[in-house]
Amino acid sequence: MIMKQFSILCLLAVLLFSCAQTEQVADSSPDGESPHENLDFPELNDFQKPEVETFTTGNGITFYLLEDRELPLINVSARIRTGGVLVPNEKAGLASITGTVMRSGGTETYPPDSLNKLLENRAASIETGVGFTSGSAGMNVLKEDFEDLLPVFIDVLTNPAFPQEKIELAKKQTKSGISRRNDNLQQIGVREFQRLIYGEDSVYGRNTEYETVNNISREDLLRYHENHFEAENMMVGVVGDFETEAMKQKLRETFGQLPAGDETELEFPEVDYQPRSSINFINKSDVNQSFVMMGHLGGMRDNPDYAEVQVMNQVLSGGFSGRLLQIVRSEMGLAYSVFGRYGMNSFYPGVFYAGVQTKSATTAEAIDAIIEQIERLRSEPITEEELQDTKDQILNSAVFEYDSYEEVLSQQMSYAYRGLPSDAFEQYIEEVKATTIEDVQSVAQEYLNPENLQILVVGNEDEIGDQLQKYGEVNEIDISIPEPGSGDEEAVEGDAEKGRELLNAMADAVIDPGTELNTLTMTGEVVQGGQTIGTTMTIDYPDAIEQTIQAPMGEVHLSYKDGSGTMTVGGQERPLPPQMANGLKSTLNRSFLAIAMNAGELDPQFLGTEEVEGTAYNKVSVQVDGSNVTLLLDPETSYPDIQRYRQFNPQQGQQVDIENRHSDWQTVDGVAYPYSQVTFMNGNQSAEATYESHEVNKE
Repeated sequence: MIMKQFSILCLLAVLLFSCAQTEQVADSSPDGESPHENLDFPELNDFQKPEVETFTTGNGITFYLLEDRELPLINVSARIRTGGVLVPNEKAGLASITGTVMRSGGTETYPPDSLNKLLENRAASIETGVGFTSGSAGMNVLKEDFEDLLPVFIDVLTNPAFPQEKIELAKKQTKSGISRRNDNLQQIGVREFQRLIYGEDSVYGRNTEYETVNNISREDLLRYHENHFEAENMMVGVVGDFETEAMKQKLRETFGQLPAGDETELEFPEVDYQPRSSINFINKSDVNQSFVMMGHLGGMRDNPDYAEVQVMNQVLSGGFSGRLLQIVRSEMGLAYSVFGRYGMNSFYPGVFYAGVQTKSATTAEAIDAIIEQIERLRSEPITEEELQDTKDQILNSAVFEYDSYEEVLSQQMSYAYRGLPSDAFEQYIEEVKATTIEDVQSVAQEYLNPENLQILVVGNEDEIGDQLQKYGEVNEIDISIPEPGSGDEEAVEGDAEKGRELLNAMADAVIDPGTELNTLTMTGEVVQGGQTIGTTMTIDYPDAIEQTIQAPMGEVHLSYKDGSGTMTVGGQERPLPPQMANGLKSTLNRSFLAIAMNAGELDPQFLGTEEVEGTAYNKVSVQVDGSNVTLLLDPETSYPDIQRYRQFNPQQGQQVDIENRHSDWQTVDGVAYPYSQVTFMNGNQSAEATYESHEVNKE
């Protein structure tokens, strides 16, 4: 096979080189000339890219076929003219969820479990997905199973069932990803830099949010699939162990029967970009380094200067010989890593960026060093050695463009989808070879704009200090994740006078009049998710919590005060994530003891009585931090036996109803506390706590 022959030739070249090196050590020439310098190496044969055969059926599907008889396998891949770009902002996430549930939800003929078992028994796989600019589907199968499983693949592609439970699972997984999106320094930087360049409200810069996922319905998935997964929008590639003419016939018999449908117009909005300089900052207090990106809008793939621009970028930031690595990292020692790219996309402009990960203390120095190298590319010609090294890197890596038949086929389909000629890569290589020193400086002067760099720094505000002020007024970017349904709830109205009377009675019941409550320490255990966890918590009113948790992974210590705090695990201290800090703040403020201590400042409303398990409780509502908290007070003791409120749950990505049930009240030093607490979320028990002691104003 061509691929195998090419690999053998490469191996022979390596062996020849190794032999030459061995001879040099064994027999050095007296005149200092290395023996291998006199060796003649035959040139490797040029790699011949296999021809991909194409044909189109009457319903509009274009097929790409490539035989590969090395193994008895067949791979089918489909590319669909669709993408997330077609989804309105208010339903961001729809395309991705559609692609996921097409496979996970199975079809009417092959429900999920049946489909999974069928594929597992045949050692086959079927996958689907939808990205920003296209949709995809693929099947890997043994040759002997191809005819049986091809109809299954087509059924998954064209007749997904979209069961509601699988849609909900995909939405839950998407929301889980949203909840973690601010965990990683680099992911924050890349995401927010893209929003900085394209605009946060543009289709290229928008985020998928809890609210947009909640807006997505099964009808949306059905409509999206129906509008785009049609024959007119499909390209299908087949590579593997088959005979071309027989495969053509099989594809015509199967795919050829699909209705043509309407061709989707992929519309990519223009990018409204105004060149400007700016310095932008995102505070991430749990790190001791800075992640920096700087750049501006890039270009388009069909730019005639594409090859020259890529050579220029390779000189700047390409691998071990790039100037950023050689100078900023190796010589100046300012970087853990450096990187860069001049993006030139097929459907909309890419982004030029250069970046560095550096110590907090050297943030500005690293920024200056990168800017200097960008300016230097414009002002000074590169050396002949740099040009040749860069060309060698690009040309030597070219072989990996064709290291499998699947990649050859995929490349040809990609070029056709993007409107590029089938020999686009070969043209690129020839243009790289023809690039001169003058070309590199010319495109640097035309396409690099160091005077209008937008700079983004993600790092620790306390450690960076005022380093960024030299670049202008610092724009601090808020990356907090919007909570759906957030905002102040409308206060409920009832009997205010009766409400005041009952709330005062509750306050006197849990804190004896004349008792000064400064701190409260509770010791007990919590059962949640099948695990029992020991806990000791001290509340220092009004705004501090210290908690030690005996978790399965070891002891965890939480410390919170006035909106922020730390978490210590295994002796390592790190700041509390904002979401956790906000949760502790809310828990503290709406606790029944905090409500009792602030009773005089609240506006309680009596809402009548409510019977629960035979007891007619007095129902009182108060607003705490814009949220309604309902207390069901025992008619005899005035204890708040039941407390209800709504709170945001990051895993579910929505507001949930919480009900805490309190019992086994114990009084110590004038403060009553329930030693048994059961929590329900949306009506289902989620946790149970049992306390063995509480101490008031412990020294």
